[in-house]
Amino acid sequence: MSRPRHLRTSVINQFLDSIARGHLTSPLPSQNALAEAFSISRTTVRHILEHLVEQQILRRQGRQYIICATPHIHSQTAIQALPHEEQYQHVEQAFYGMINQRKLRPGQHFTELELARETGAAPQVVREFLLRFSRYSLTESEARGSWRMKTFESDWAGQLFELRELLETHALAKFMALPGDDPRWLQARDLLARHRQLRNTIGGDFRLFAGLDREFHALLLSASQNIFFDQSLEIISVIFHFHYQWDERDLQQRNIVSVDQHMMILSAMLAGQRERAAALLHSHLDTAKQAMIQALAASAQ
Repeated sequence: MSRPRHLRTSVINQFLDSIARGHLTSPLPSQNALAEAFSISRTTVRHILEHLVEQQILRRQGRQYIICATPHIHSQTAIQALPHEEQYQHVEQAFYGMINQRKLRPGQHFTELELARETGAAPQVVREFLLRFSRYSLTESEARGSWRMKTFESDWAGQLFELRELLETHALAKFMALPGDDPRWLQARDLLARHRQLRNTIGGDFRLFAGLDREFHALLLSASQNIFFDQSLEIISVIFHFHYQWDERDLQQRNIVSVDQHMMILSAMLAGQRERAAALLHSHLDTAKQAMIQALAASAQ
């Protein structure tokens, strides 16, 4: 599934900032490590690296990438020069990446200015994002632009899961009714291929599944063509794809099971097997629910 242009631009700017600040040094880490660090797929990493080679920021040396020009820090220039919507998307992606990398944990305090410096976006854009995100009750505004990450109760997560199950079951039925020339069928084939690729290397790459997981469920929900369904993906991703507040001891095995289940669902969808796809999705969601209950219980101990 191709990434929107503004998200690719956002990640490129994050790469450039990391190089400029000395967080990325020569030779660059492996593509797997970069994908995990920036919460993106290896395909996106390859595209970004190729782009930076074309811009003469990087050069290839065998299988490694060497920094040959230090870009200017983008925090107060390129990012803030972006249109408002693109800045907002940049902050959103960076915030989710910080959750996925465990830089933001339940109970942690941070300020709007700290997040603005981290993302390079304008403080007012950061505040707008945080105010909007606060409707999910996972963040709490404190005095003078300070915020706190909140914990959630298992009952709250269970209610969210019920909503997720209803939305995705409905969306799958809509997806299976799409005409054969709808581009989302090609996206499903590409997604299946990338699942198979990850499955072959998942022993060391299991954390890369978070981004793929979000893409899979976003593709399903896209068939509903319902703006409220799309908006629900935001909080679903934080809890179920980026595992906010989950215990991680069994994360590798959970992700292996989920990759296998995704591949079976996608294969049934592409074969036109509606009832089988629906049954497999129900099984996958039930497995995910049990994993959530166990992970939250372990985290609370």
